[in-house]
Amino acid sequence: MKQSPTLFLQGVIVLFGIAALAIMIRIPLTEGRATNLDLFSIYSDPFILFGFAASIPFFIALYKAFKLFGYILQNKAFTVNSVRTLRSIRYCAIILGLAIVMAGVYIKIFHNKDDDPAGFLAMCIATTFVSLAVATAAAVFEKIFQNGMDIKLKNEQLYGQSK
Repeated sequence: MKQSPTLFLQGVIVLFGIAALAIMIRIPLTEGRATNLDLFSIYSDPFILFGFAASIPFFIALYKAFKLFGYILQNKAFTVNSVRTLRSIRYCAIILGLAIVMAGVYIKIFHNKDDDPAGFLAMCIATTFVSLAVATAAAVFEKIFQNGMDIKLKNEQLYGQSK
């Protein structure tokens, strides 16, 4: 199997992680209510801190996806490690979706009455659906990899071959 597409996807994952980190650092500085606050007040805001805490599953899932492509590069796609990696990606996506829903509910309940939270809530709904789509895709790939691993084990038992 050619290595370049897999290496390219690993590079995309790294760039995606760097871009997400840059956005997480930069956006709180330019956000509406933080324009007149000092640096400590901006980054000690409970909602901003929740956003940073909620991003942990996202970065774990990126790391696991990078690791999964590493397994694929080593021709170890149909192994227990790959299945576990996909399972953890699924769990991270579910946790991230729940965190986004919690943020949307918090803003809906506690927003300033002069503000319109419709844009933020629309982004919450969209990103929750993306997170659930990732969780579903990870579950499907987990099942495929598990079936491939089972077939590989049966063939090794039948024919006494191991690779």
